[in-house]
Amino acid sequence: MTGALDGLRIVALEQAVAAPFATARLADAGALVEKFERPGGDFARGYDAAAAGQSSYFVWLNRGKVSIVADLMTADGMARLKQSLAQADVLVCNLKPGALGRMGLGADVLRADYPRLIVCSITGYGETGPLAQRKAYDLLVQAESGLSSITGGPDGPARVGTSVVDIATGATAHAAILEALIARGISGTARHIAVSLFDVMAEWLTVPLLNHEAGQTPQRNGLRHPSIAPYGVFDCADGGQVLISIQSDREWAVLCDRVLGAPDLAQDSQLATNVARVRNRDRTDALVGAALGAMTAADAVTALDAAQIAFARVNDMQSLSQHPHLRRITLDTPNGSVALPAPGAMVAGDSPVYGPVPALPTTE
Repeated sequence: MTGALDGLRIVALEQAVAAPFATARLADAGALVEKFERPGGDFARGYDAAAAGQSSYFVWLNRGKVSIVADLMTADGMARLKQSLAQADVLVCNLKPGALGRMGLGADVLRADYPRLIVCSITGYGETGPLAQRKAYDLLVQAESGLSSITGGPDGPARVGTSVVDIATGATAHAAILEALIARGISGTARHIAVSLFDVMAEWLTVPLLNHEAGQTPQRNGLRHPSIAPYGVFDCADGGQVLISIQSDREWAVLCDRVLGAPDLAQDSQLATNVARVRNRDRTDALVGAALGAMTAADAVTALDAAQIAFARVNDMQSLSQHPHLRRITLDTPNGSVALPAPGAMVAGDSPVYGPVPALPTTE
């Protein structure tokens, strides 16, 4: 079965996570992705050794690509890059702002020499502005954007447990590139796209920002939702934990009747509406906690399931590894096969084939 992007050629001047996330999705769809690596390789190759002795990041995000080692500070390296650009549909770059211009490949040159080339530039803070030249990595932008201020518990801010800024930026870039390909097919005109880590995360923080500007600054709530109650984690009698989510007053009434065994609580003026329950969160959570705390985790799961209350077990990576809903794909890598979680989207009738993870070429 052919991929949706078969025949398209992508040039990737990329490293780390954000740009490789976007181009990995393009490669999965059948595009030829030429990944230009500096001598010594993408530094993400050295992040860890968890995937058959190789970097888990690199294995995850570089399947199906062709690796090309080129020193773009040399004439030979630039000649090799221009050879690829002459045949390419898309250029994806997450080098430092202005890097393309310093190579002699500024926007005007690219438009003139490669008029059908879609260009996607990924930066930390954009091409202009006071922080444009500052180095920007995932955790730095989690802090700078304010994400860390609403992550964690009362004792202090925390990092989101995965590279959420990079992944969000890569997904945003991927969508913008696909839109640009569609637009080029309609109008014949190529777009130049700019995506920054900070912009992406700021947009994702719309709800907490608007609440702050309305005088309701979000607090760090750990595993509790800031504006819905009860929506949080509760301890069970055997040490297990469940996280429940009540999304409506109707569901609250069902929880009171069928799980808490106290149907009258649904009519209590301090608890009858979500606004009231959030205002009286300590009482709300104490009542739910007392009921679930008297049950084993298994009994709590049975009761919540029977009442059709939304809940989740508070799992760890061991639990994920054995989870019945975890789908995996197996990749060929230079060190052997590696199984990792499958991409989230499934297309009916499609049986995707994932390309191998490239070794670092030993010569340019």
